[in-house]
Parts: sequence; structure tokens; C-alpha cells
Amino acid sequence: MKLARQVLAIVALFSASFSLAHAAEFPLEIDNCGRDIIIDSPPKRVVTVGQSATETLYALGLAKKVIATSVWFTPVLPEFQDANADIERIANNDPSFESVVNRRPDLVAAQYEWHVGPTGSVATRDQFHDLGIATYIMPADCDTKDNATGGDGTRTAAFTTDSVYKGILELATIFDVKASGNTLVEELEAREKAAISRAQDLVLPDDLSAVFWFSSPDRSSDPYVAGRLGAPGYMMDKLGIRNVIESDEEWPTVGWESIARADPDIIVVARMDRRRYAADSVEAKLDFLRNDAVASEMSAVKNGHIIEMDAHAMSATMRTVFGLETLVDALSAQSFDR
Repeated sequence: MKLARQVLAIVALFSASFSLAHAAEFPLEIDNCGRDIIIDSPPKRVVTVGQSATETLYALGLAKKVIATSVWFTPVLPEFQDANADIERIANNDPSFESVVNRRPDLVAAQYEWHVGPTGSVATRDQFHDLGIATYIMPADCDTKDNATGGDGTRTAAFTTDSVYKGILELATIFDVKASGNTLVEELEAREKAAISRAQDLVLPDDLSAVFWFSSPDRSSDPYVAGRLGAPGYMMDKLGIRNVIESDEEWPTVGWESIARADPDIIVVARMDRRRYAADSVEAKLDFLRNDAVASEMSAVKNGHIIEMDAHAMSATMRTVFGLETLVDALSAQSFDR
């Protein structure tokens, strides 16, 4: 019995030493989107500005730290519905600076730099920091990306899921839940690897092309479509699909006449609950494609090669992995005989 107690004591001591060795050391200093931020201790009150930041914190088991959310495109992932139901949503789209500050957060976690950045639509980082509120922007929106160009920014190199995993691991470090971060990344990497393996098994034409349509301000406006280096570009690259949009902008506007001339084999349309623009609705997109004089003549429309995808998966988020799965599933059920 005495020996057993000694063994248990040694195991407990080893476990404690192991945990301490892998615990975050505070204060933390992190280079986040070109700015050094200092986190004195794990945040207790977080306001999120962007669905990606929200769902990442939920996935890390940190829902109880989130006191308010904002900027939603689609319903929260099913596994987080219960936790999310008890958390205040201060805005479906952009919240005001005052509404964020009034919740007295010690951290604001943002998905997009254009919400919280040098010319942030919500506020600049300095405005928050002057009030003693730390800010963190998901790296997927600034790594390999120049947001100073305006709009949704311009990619300087191709997006990869590495920047998504970086954001997960950094948030896990900030909240001192490194083990949860490692587990989440391992799960997503496994899903990504499996989807890529399935994609490689598909028999597709060598010259298959596509366009990803996110939304449009109104029916007569040029659509916001995916540039070649963002999250949709990553998906297309894994499937050997050519993006007919050659711009490095994240979401350039391109006329339907130009898109029709390129005549993509596939059109991927964003499905979302957000109703900021007239074409946010997937029904509006489909109605336009089937009835517009120009769009209805495209091969993808005539052949029924229109794929609906979760809008949030089209952004550089952990849902991009799910979007890759959606694309593989859809293409495995379609025929491209020519």
C-alpha cells in the first residue's frame, strides 16, 4: 500500500510538472496581424466580431468566456447551438464601437481586419487599446493578405489552412487551453487530409473550371466572386479546378458578361442567413442564374452544375475544410461528359 501511494505521488508530480511545462507563460506577447499584442492573463470576458472568432472559441470549449457576439453569416454549427443560445448577439452585422465597449470585455476577437484595424468599421485597435481592451484578429485574414488595398483586401500569396490552424493555436495559448487547441487542429487536419484524398480519387476533366459567387448588392450589380488566391481558390486547387476569375483580390466584382464569356463548368453559390445585400439569399441567386438573359446561357446553368455551399466556408475559416468536403461530395455525384 505504501509503495502504491509513492507511485501515485510520483505520477501526480510528473503530471503536474508536464502540465506546467506546457502551460502558457503570462504575460504573452504575440505578433498579430503586424501588431505586437500583450496578454497579461487569460481573458475572462470576450466580445467577438465575426463568426469565425466565435466558433473557434466555442470549439476550444471557451463559450463561457464569450459574453457577446456579432457579424453572422450562417447559423452556428449544430454542436454549439445550446451554448450559443445563452450568449447575447449584439448585432447580426457590424456592431457599434459603443455596443462592444459597453459589455466591458478584456478581449475583442475579430474575424476581419476591416472590422477592427487601421480603418476599422467598428473601431481601430488603438481605440480599444486606449481603453485597456486587447484585440486579436484571426490570422487567416491577414497572413498572405494586404488589407490596406481596401474592400475585402488582396491576397499576396495563396491561402492555406495553416493560417486557420495558427489562429486556433494562438487563441488556445491566449486562453491557456493548449491541449484543446492541439486536439481541434488534429481533428481538422484529419478531415482535410481525408477530403483531399477523396478529391484525388475523383475522375474529372483536366480543364474543369468554376466560379464562386458570394453575393451582389442588387440584381443589376456585378457580383462579388472569389479571387484566385482565397479560400475558394484553395478548394479549387485541391480538386485541380481552374478559377475563371484571375484577380488576386479576395472578393472582386466582375460583370456577368465577362463571367459568361469564360463560361465556367461549375458555379458555386453561397448559402447564408445574412440579409445585407439583395443577392444574399441563395434563392435570389438561383432565380437570377436561371432567368437572366446572359447568365442562363452559361454551360454550368444549362447542365445543372450549380453547387450550394455554406457562405462561411467560402471565407478563410475552419469551415473551409467543411467547404472542401461539400465540393468533393457534390462533384462525386455529377457527370461532366462532353
